[in-house]
Amino acid sequence: MFATDKSIDSLRQLFAEFKKYLNLQKEYTRLEVTEKLSVLLSMLIVILLVVILGMMALFYLSFTMACVLAPAVGGITVSFSLLAVFYALLAILLVSFRKRLIIDPMVKFIAGLFMKTPEKNNPPTQP
Repeated sequence: MFATDKSIDSLRQLFAEFKKYLNLQKEYTRLEVTEKLSVLLSMLIVILLVVILGMMALFYLSFTMACVLAPAVGGITVSFSLLAVFYALLAILLVSFRKRLIIDPMVKFIAGLFMKTPEKNNPPTQP
């Protein structure tokens, strides 16, 4: 009941193939993580740029609105005060609905990005 040289060679070959398989899985995982992180970082950069440009546009729009409202409300100071109150109410609403407006979509995007199973190249079955 001693192992023959042929079975020892087969075990060595099996171990070598298993080692190759583990290395390939490690490389695949690294590539998958790199892809997902690059998508996530690019999305964050796009969002950051949109927020910065939106804030700049909102800043100039606010000055325009203050100048337009000034004759109707009795002065530039009152119009700036009305805009400040409007933005304070907007901030309160944003904080109140932050879960539905910010957190849930962000969690859904990140979960979809990292939990999505990779598509395998399976040929379609013929009926």
